[in-house]
This record gives sequence, structure tokens and C-alpha cells, in this order.
Amino acid sequence: MSVVEYREYSVLMSVYHKEKPEYLKQAIESIQAQTFPTDDFVLVCDGSLNDGLDAIIAEKQQEMGDTLNVVRLAKNCGLGNALNEGIKHCKNELVARMDSDDISCPDRCEKQIGIFNRYPEVSICSGIVEEFTTDPEVVDTRRVPPETNAEIVEFAKKRCPFNHPCVMYKKTAVEAAGSYQDFYLLEDYYLWLRMLMAGFQGYNIQEPLLHMRAGSDMYLRRAGWKYAKTQARLFKFMKQQGFIGNGQYIKSCVIRSGSALAPNWLRKFMFEKVLRD
Repeated sequence: MSVVEYREYSVLMSVYHKEKPEYLKQAIESIQAQTFPTDDFVLVCDGSLNDGLDAIIAEKQQEMGDTLNVVRLAKNCGLGNALNEGIKHCKNELVARMDSDDISCPDRCEKQIGIFNRYPEVSICSGIVEEFTTDPEVVDTRRVPPETNAEIVEFAKKRCPFNHPCVMYKKTAVEAAGSYQDFYLLEDYYLWLRMLMAGFQGYNIQEPLLHMRAGSDMYLRRAGWKYAKTQARLFKFMKQQGFIGNGQYIKSCVIRSGSALAPNWLRKFMFEKVLRD
């Protein structure tokens, strides 16, 4: 059986009305600047936007022509649902995820395509994310995921094993696992678990691929009873599937609930000093 040599890839991004136009512009331009350019950029507008965002999109449509495929949803339906719709419009097997406020390193996609060509068994590939507050050149923290599939599977029993903002995956593998499904703030983690349990393999490049905006808002989203309960539900799913045992289930629920219910300053400290590099 011949091995596919990948070159083309799609980019999948979702944007909603609360995004800042200047952030969207930077995010798109970081993809335009890739050493391996894309021929298919799918931008999902999750509900009505605002004049500033629409102006940036119109400007980029002029620049990018048919490469930019803008998909507009009638109402805001959340990230998972927006990505599910967007992935249907991606025309290539490899799909690079991109958030509307992050900045990809110029050789990000070239490096990821290299992994898929070198390791044809890999279906999900991400890498190191460098978090920043105002200046992408000033790194606050780094999230370094495990490299090999065996390490990824073990890591997934405790924490999300891929950096979703810079992940690239095979469209057919994602669809075979049921694609994104509703799971409050954990749609990506839930997807990775189902893919790994189904036998799809992952790899994480041990180099920075993306600059991600952090700050207090990011930690506020990971707070409260609703977030604590959704995490407990995810670990219960792992236990029911035999992916983790009772001991790990109890330990994870206690640790994650403590983090979700802690004051924001303490949770920020935990993420920066304990859960990051």
C-alpha cells in the first residue's frame, strides 16, 4: 500500500462577536505567513459578529480570494458545534486548528506536516504552546505536552494531552471518532480521549508552535461549580470506559474540583507554577 505524501492542509478557525478585531487580524496573518501556505482557510463566524470583525474578514477575503472560505452561522452555538460545522467544509485530509486570538509560529504547519509524512500512523499532532499577556515575544509560561503516543496515553489519564490551539489532525480520524461533541469547555479533551481509545495515535513536537494569549480571563473560564462538574463527568467517562481505575478517578476529581473552586489568583498560580513548564 502506497504511503500518502502530505503537502496540502486546511485551517479551521472559529470567531464570535466578543473577539477583538486586531487579534483576529494577527491570527489570520500568522497563517498567511506560514512557510507552507494553506490553500483552504475555513473561518466559521459563530453567530452575528460586529462591524470591526466583519471589516477584517472583508479585508482578508479581498487578499486571500478563494482560499478563505467564510462560513456564517445564524446564531452562536459554541465552539464545539462551530468546529463541527467548519470541519465539514475543510477540503483537505490534514486540518490545522487555529484560535482567533493566537499567533502561529511561521514554520508551525511545515513542522506538523513533516510529522505526518514521517510517521503515517499518527492522526493527531500538536506541540509546545508559549503563553503571553501583551507581547508574544515575552513568554509568561509554556505548556509542554508529552511527545510519544505511549506517554500521551498515560498523560491523558490526568490532563489534556494535546494543545488544542495548535493541533493538526486527520479529518477522517476525527470524524471516525464522532468529531466534537457537547462537553462544556472540554470538547477537545473528550475528542482526544475517544480517538486514543479507538486506537488513533498522537505525537507532540517538542518545539514551540504557537503563541497563545493568556491572562486572568483564561483562568476565570476554568472556575466554578459548572466547570468542576464537567471535569468530574469527564473522569467518570474515563472510569466507565476502563481507561482509568477508581483510585485515579477519585484523585483527579479531588484535584480538579479544588482547582476549579479555588480563588482566581491561586488557580493562576497553580497553572503557571505547577501545571506549566
